Amino acid sequence: MKKEKLQGITVKKKDNFSEWYTQVISKSELADYSIVSGCYVLRPSSYFIWERVRDFFDKKIKKSGVKNAYFPLLIPEQLFNKEKQHVEGFNPEVAWVTKTGDTDLKEKLAIRPTSETIMYYSYKKWIRSHNDLPLRLNQWCNVVRWEFKHPIPFLRSREFLWQEGHTAFANNKDAEKEVKEILSYYKQVFEDLYAIPVIEGKKSEGEKFAGADYTLSVETFLPSGKAIQGATSHFLGQNFSKAFDINFTDKSGDKDHVWQNSWGLSTRTIGIMVMMHADDYGLVLPPKVAENKVVIVPIYSKENKDKIMKKAIELKTKLNKFDVLLDDRENYSPGWKFHEWELKGIPVRIEIGPKDLAKKQVVLFRRDNHKKENVGFVNLQKKVEVVLEDIQNNLFKKAQDFIKKNTVEVKTLKDFEKATKENKLIKTYWCGCDEDKIKDEYGVKILTIPFDQPKKKNKCIFTGKEGNLVYMAKSY
Repeated sequence: MKKEKLQGITVKKKDNFSEWYTQVISKSELADYSIVSGCYVLRPSSYFIWERVRDFFDKKIKKSGVKNAYFPLLIPEQLFNKEKQHVEGFNPEVAWVTKTGDTDLKEKLAIRPTSETIMYYSYKKWIRSHNDLPLRLNQWCNVVRWEFKHPIPFLRSREFLWQEGHTAFANNKDAEKEVKEILSYYKQVFEDLYAIPVIEGKKSEGEKFAGADYTLSVETFLPSGKAIQGATSHFLGQNFSKAFDINFTDKSGDKDHVWQNSWGLSTRTIGIMVMMHADDYGLVLPPKVAENKVVIVPIYSKENKDKIMKKAIELKTKLNKFDVLLDDRENYSPGWKFHEWELKGIPVRIEIGPKDLAKKQVVLFRRDNHKKENVGFVNLQKKVEVVLEDIQNNLFKKAQDFIKKNTVEVKTLKDFEKATKENKLIKTYWCGCDEDKIKDEYGVKILTIPFDQPKKKNKCIFTGKEGNLVYMAKSY
């Protein structure tokens, strides 16, 4: 019992969210701290989650016609400086290579914070006519953004993994169609895999990607009382194609600049999943991203060990499609094992002891709601399948109910101030007035202008002018 207490989460989620989160990701073995400040080790369990997301999304974009490629990590300063807005947006976070050995480089090289500039250098060479379009490429890679704020594993680190898609079209209509298409895939990643509801919408001018005409995003609200951006899809217009002179000859023989998009999703999504679903006992994994969906814990004494283990191995084989773990370690008690697998978030635990064997049943434990039930050997495979699907759906509904409960629609400044102090997700109306002033005075920002707008506009709570429906909150 002493071991169990030392291994467990020592603070409650509602009492100290930051410390709770740090303990969950560390003790569940999702991540570890690196010797490099602001950089983290993705341990096998979290890397599997990323692989699951990668495979899901990769399949979607390939079916749509996107191809994968890889571009250099290092970007010459002259290329990086070609798009003014882009440079201004990223410059504080850029890490530079200035020396090789003891020799100073003639030109600084930026370590990739994002790849527009290095990729568009190639696009200029490859695109000549309308026959070369559309060009739709994606790369899975790492990026470095030298954050000076307080780093948070997964959410904000100096190096992280992501995918970045960069596409070029002959007209804005096709480009804008893709922007929304990709956003729908991001929504599916969150809602279908991670069991996290998201809001789709358009970013405000102050929050859009530097160099984009507009940015679309998926956003969600977390139990910490803060919102977070999940993924973004940017319509770049002709801003970069003009800066890099990426032009083509159209069907009429006229020259024009291409229309471009960029879009990205990162390992930040893993942190969002942890914050949404994990509890005071540790990690809670949605079955669709769990490497091992079931763990079998045999309970035996010296006298009945062989019989129990024989049945446990038989059950493991029977349930093989669920990537079952069999915890046959002899130097740990069953209680200790129960505790460890709860901490690591395995969706279903199956217990089998001598009394269960005699009754031809097991005890099935659900990680999402801590409920137990007896299940006969004959029905076990079907039962596990049903329970896993129910856990996935239950986690989504629980998150949905939480967001709904913590969303407040406000129509007056007084109610708005109250909602900000209570750390709510605020639904209100905004005319486009000074975003920086709102941030400075109230500590919240415009998260998104949702696609689902009411037919009739209402008055902005700050100016009284006609405004759009928006979501606001404190945010990561």
